[in-house]
Amino acid sequence: MSTLNHDSSDTISAEAKDLAVSRIEKMRRILKERRIVRVDELTGELGVSAATVRRDLLHMEHRGELRRVHGGAVAPESRLDEPLFDDKTSIAATEKHHIAEAALGLIRPKDSIFLDGGSTILALAALLHDRTDITVVTNSLRVAAELAGGGPALIVIGGELRRLSQTFVGPLTRFTLDSIHVDRAFMGTIGITAEAGLTTTDPREAYTKSLIMEHAQEVILLADSSKVGKVSFARFGALGKVGTLITDKGLAEGAARELRKQGIKTVIV
Repeated sequence: MSTLNHDSSDTISAEAKDLAVSRIEKMRRILKERRIVRVDELTGELGVSAATVRRDLLHMEHRGELRRVHGGAVAPESRLDEPLFDDKTSIAATEKHHIAEAALGLIRPKDSIFLDGGSTILALAALLHDRTDITVVTNSLRVAAELAGGGPALIVIGGELRRLSQTFVGPLTRFTLDSIHVDRAFMGTIGITAEAGLTTTDPREAYTKSLIMEHAQEVILLADSSKVGKVSFARFGALGKVGTLITDKGLAEGAARELRKQGIKTVIV
């Protein structure tokens, strides 16, 4: 009897292992196709619990096959990777909050400022509810929603909606941007290097970012240290156009020296 139970247990264990291998292979295919996956989507498609999906994602992350984010996972980074906006807010959230607090100190009474569409910029917008002494211009739906209830005077730039970043981008944004000038533009980026400058994933977004930089007296870049040294698809500005970079303590000393050599004031928080 004990031999029979042992054989039965081995069979169940082997079947469970085969199912896990098959499930993870399917997850690999889904991730390859979509680049971004959510736990709730995978539970429905694979017919397993959320706990099982999270365990599989953890296993795949340890193998370097993906990077987990809040609510799901993204494929390993390449030049073109950009998480969904809601996923970006959960990446380096503490660092982004500290960067936003430092940026707040650079906004003066009666300033006109531009707020870009990045998640770090949204963290700054959340700190501006009592700043009725300034004007905010933005192409970000999320920033507009954050400040719609009150606070600064608000101007929203129209254009083509890019759903991934929740921003209005492309040539139509020129109609408004060509008629304004702001004291300070607070910008985000996907990548920043001395050679490639500032880069993002989408040419339409790069077009609008470049316009903003032309119409700002000062450009202040808000970027956590993971962005430094990375290059994305579309260039939107040279480092020489950036006055100040606010980043976190993860910035390598060598990178900090190179940025300062480019004339950029680097604030590490």
